[in-house]
Amino acid sequence: MLTQVVFPKAGVAGWPIAHSRSPVIHGFWLKTLGIAGAYERFEVRPGEFDKFARLIGHDGLVGVNVTAPHKGSAFAACDRHTAVAAALKAVNTLWRKDGLLWGDNTDVEGFLANMDATVPGWSSGSDSAIVIGAGGAARAVVYALASRGFRRIAIVNRTHAKAVALAGEFSDVAVAAPWETLSAELPRGNLLVNASSLGMIGQPPLEIEVDALRRGSVVSDIVYVPLRTSMVKSARARGLQEVEGLGMLLHQAVPAFERWFGRRPEVTPALRSLIEADILAADEERR
Repeated sequence: MLTQVVFPKAGVAGWPIAHSRSPVIHGFWLKTLGIAGAYERFEVRPGEFDKFARLIGHDGLVGVNVTAPHKGSAFAACDRHTAVAAALKAVNTLWRKDGLLWGDNTDVEGFLANMDATVPGWSSGSDSAIVIGAGGAARAVVYALASRGFRRIAIVNRTHAKAVALAGEFSDVAVAAPWETLSAELPRGNLLVNASSLGMIGQPPLEIEVDALRRGSVVSDIVYVPLRTSMVKSARARGLQEVEGLGMLLHQAVPAFERWFGRRPEVTPALRSLIEADILAADEERR
């Protein structure tokens, strides 16, 4: 009697989910590392995530990534959380261990790994940053900066109340600054991070004068569609060190893949080129 071999399978759950590039990233690593496995998209409607989460750990499904709008639901569905996920109250990576559903948030690791790879030593001697945005991504960025010893993090958001709320979660190092004071904040920082959706294709533009930043400052944008935002282009034109958002997407996928498939993949130029081509092709289709 033949025994059916069940290969490990992971995926990404969201609504909508067709736009996700995670299958391309993880599929590249599976092929490169010669692992017999799969990575799929899972279309999960709002309100149905708990039901979906119960499938994890069964029939070869070793884990999933979680994207909008389910990161909060994923957090609530977990039996256990990593320290980072517990602090952020949001989960983007799930797996089951000893019957318990575990959740992690790899955005912090992804942000820091991208910064370290692009601008080695970027946090050495830096103590003040400006973060634009007050959502889940901004929370991860503020947590990451606090972990690297930044002593003042100004959070600027169009809805000031949200900036105040986020700053309150990191009251030892963070302050909320009104949107209209952004220009005045820039000369105070060594680092500027756009952790909002501003500047993304389909979203309002992010109009900011990077000339006010100190010489030698670093400008980072987590937006990767378009690949090079107007803020990144302005920083480059000014001679500042710039960090593009695509790297964060790639690096945040590394720990999840390692947890599910037992091998730690690398973010290589070949992978970056593959995802860049995919983004550019999608941009051409929109036009």
